[in-house]
Amino acid sequence: MTNHCLSEQGVIRTALPNMDRETRNQYVLVIQAKDMVGQMGGLSGTTSVTVTLTDVNDNPPRFPHKNYQYTVEESLPVQSVVARIKAVDADIGSNAEMDYRIMDGDGAGQFNITTDEETQDGLLLLLRPLDFETKSSFSLRIEATNRHIDTSFLTMGPFSDTTSLKVTVEDVNEPPMFPTPLSHMMVSEDARVGTSIGTVSAHDPDNGNNAIRYSIDRNTDLERFFNVDALSGVISTAKPLDREANSVHNLTIFAIESQDPTQIGRGVALVSVLDINDNAPVFAIDYETLLCENSMPGQVSSPPPPPFASVLSHTDLLLGPKAILHFLVSKER
Repeated sequence: MTNHCLSEQGVIRTALPNMDRETRNQYVLVIQAKDMVGQMGGLSGTTSVTVTLTDVNDNPPRFPHKNYQYTVEESLPVQSVVARIKAVDADIGSNAEMDYRIMDGDGAGQFNITTDEETQDGLLLLLRPLDFETKSSFSLRIEATNRHIDTSFLTMGPFSDTTSLKVTVEDVNEPPMFPTPLSHMMVSEDARVGTSIGTVSAHDPDNGNNAIRYSIDRNTDLERFFNVDALSGVISTAKPLDREANSVHNLTIFAIESQDPTQIGRGVALVSVLDINDNAPVFAIDYETLLCENSMPGQVSSPPPPPFASVLSHTDLLLGPKAILHFLVSKER
């Protein structure tokens, strides 16, 4: 009698089409094997087989809400996150990766949206400073699209979704602002005390347009050569000026909000002092030269050995045409 071992392979097949991993991703099967083709007296054995369904990209991203609203202060720094939104994708892994883009409502390029690669959230970033007084709200249209689309499931698309996002900008109390940070002014050094030399002006950028008071940072005018009218911003001389002592005065002007003195704007007034003819020329040293007794009229005298010289020089504290000199030889008596 010969013993034969018949080895057969059991094949597990799906019994239903269109299995859905998102509904049920795992099945545990109990498999029984019998010999003698299941006849009486045959032996059997059992085992467990776990069937895990792998994912395919057959689900598009979907925003849970069709409208989102966020509020931020106008002082929010550039590159800050303005909003965080997320489209939900029932797939997993790379099949759930998505890209976001702004479809409409950002013609000025105020924002940008990127994907947080760990959470797949859409991060709305601020690219340019906000200004409540210029624009107090933005209405954006945002789209989320699957990054890896399986062409086998295009009929189940589109693999994208859109939502509306409104950003409301809150007003923040801002300090007064000067139209130009630097003002140039000129004054003659013989100007009388109290002479007006120029005006500075600042404005409150907030809607309240509060009153502003002006003052000079005395650290930039230690000798108090100038005053500024607190209400009008007119700068005037407070002491006599001397160009030869100080030709330029660099003044820092404070613009202080009357309702909130902690809000202080700063500007600079550069005051140039103009020269007048108020200094006589002075010879730098006493000069000596040698002249022969038989020298002819018009003859240039020979210079003595150094350090003496017969060429005259002078020192004059004036500038420009006022510093041009004419030399005269006085007759010896």
